[in-house]
Amino acid sequence: MSDKLLKIGFIGGGKMAQAMAKGFIKTGLSQGSSMIASCHPSDHLAVNSFKELGASTTFENTKVVEGSDIVIIATKPTVVSSALADIKKKEIRADKLFLSIAMGITIKQLEQILPQEARVIRAMPNIPALVRNAASVFVSGKNATKDDGRVTKRLLESIGTCEEVPEIYIDPITALSGSGPAYVYLMIEALADGGVKMGLPRDLAYRLASQTVLGAGQMVRDTKTHPGVLKDDVSSPSGSTAYGLHYLEEKGLRGAVIGAVEAATKHCRKVSSKCENR
Repeated sequence: MSDKLLKIGFIGGGKMAQAMAKGFIKTGLSQGSSMIASCHPSDHLAVNSFKELGASTTFENTKVVEGSDIVIIATKPTVVSSALADIKKKEIRADKLFLSIAMGITIKQLEQILPQEARVIRAMPNIPALVRNAASVFVSGKNATKDDGRVTKRLLESIGTCEEVPEIYIDPITALSGSGPAYVYLMIEALADGGVKMGLPRDLAYRLASQTVLGAGQMVRDTKTHPGVLKDDVSSPSGSTAYGLHYLEEKGLRGAVIGAVEAATKHCRKVSSKCENR
């Protein structure tokens, strides 16, 4: 499969699909005129977003498959089976790759829904794809080739970072990096609220809180230093940080975050089980 100006189709045209499309265009992997997206007739925002990129839109999923080399399945997990039902009845070329970002839908389930020879990869990006700073992972199905993996990695790296992982990791990764931005947004909001409580203007508090989280994350990633060591570097004896950390430990912040990842993982597995039993 050529990795230049790829013909890419989206089954589902939500925010993640739009973000991915923009990333593919910005890095030259594709162009608007080489893309097509199927969007619900009532979803005018999605339709308009793809049209602004120069992409075609349709209400028929089979047209997406027919007009693409790579088909990105970007629907809600509960409608994946119905969205792909017509495709299984069609003869598809062997050079098509199906890349699913549907939460909780396993490789096995996708391969059962799609034609037997379909080449399938399951991926999990996250919402910072909107600013091309996603943390994405993927796992390859039994028919996917090494070239499929290379192309997938290039596509996902156009919107952030990307790693190939075993499928057993996907549900906890979904809970950590897929849901994680929501936990971080809550932390940013709480930091800013604390600043406002102590007299800071709200707009300044939000700017400082968001940059603080951004900078702290980049230090962990770029220095490859254990976050506990970095935490200790900030915490001076009898300093304000030590008092703040003590308060967070008393209130159970660490346990709450661990519990959130656990709860979200269990929900992902529950969704997968429900879809498998349909």
